[in-house]
Amino acid sequence: MTEASAPAPRRPGEQALATLGLAAPALSPADASAHAFPDGGLWRTEIPSVEGPESLAEVLKESDRLDVPVHRVSQGSGVWMLTDAEITEMVDACASRSIELCLFTGPRGTWDIGGSTRTDSGGAGLRARGHDALAGCVEDALRATGLGVKCLLVADEGVLWTLHGLRERGVLPADTTFKVSALIGPVNPAAYAVFERLGADSVNIPSDLALAHFTEIRRVSRAPMDLYIEAPDDLGGYVRMYEAAELIRRGAPLYLKFGLSKSPGIYPFGAQLRETALSSARERVRRGRLVLDLLGRHGADGGMSPLGSRLPGPLNRFPLTDDKD
Repeated sequence: MTEASAPAPRRPGEQALATLGLAAPALSPADASAHAFPDGGLWRTEIPSVEGPESLAEVLKESDRLDVPVHRVSQGSGVWMLTDAEITEMVDACASRSIELCLFTGPRGTWDIGGSTRTDSGGAGLRARGHDALAGCVEDALRATGLGVKCLLVADEGVLWTLHGLRERGVLPADTTFKVSALIGPVNPAAYAVFERLGADSVNIPSDLALAHFTEIRRVSRAPMDLYIEAPDDLGGYVRMYEAAELIRRGAPLYLKFGLSKSPGIYPFGAQLRETALSSARERVRRGRLVLDLLGRHGADGGMSPLGSRLPGPLNRFPLTDDKD
């Protein structure tokens, strides 16, 4: 795999602050990630919460208008909330643009009968409760990949390990990738490495991690990170646009996710939320343009993966057990 270091961009306000004796300390090369995507790129882009064909069409139209490159679009409501025809339409539209389509597996705990998910502690959160919920996630994975979907979002360690086992045994296509949800994202390097070994091909990390945490994770794992540069309100509503260059430098290989704060939740999506979903889809693309413009102004827009890139390269995995043992 090609290794690369992130670029050393101009930092925000750098020259003006230096004239006042307020220059920031020099960046340490030891903080930078030593990893890259297999194509040599340091970052890719993702538009999240694209809940159906109509929202996808808005994303594609707006990305053309604003010249926003898109490597991946992801959906949050779940495979089970889409018809076969809707999934096929999304697969075809993404394939025509060499964009990776990622759909969420379900059911998951927040929509289940478990009352603990609605307590202050959150209980088991999004995790799949019991054998039947696990089986539902597997059913979603089989159905989605059978219709041409190549990336699946998971919110449960057991679901991830199960789907990885099915991929290794040829039940799921070998080029299927698994993406860990931000709602169970790891917050320390050991946990991040465990998700990689369980079969994750990219891992959402919470948007409130400090810069030093990115460096700590990169010292133990090369699995791509997914990061909301702007997070939805239910993930904190953080806006880290001015840190984008440093996040790439420390976190590469990194998916820049263009989320949207101050926007109503739309999961699980239905026609009653149509106007919100469409306007949100357009604005997420615009937010992406703002981030890319900022990177450009700071000379930090180099290192993007070629459009159409999707695979993460070789990653570390736990060995699968022999069924006969």
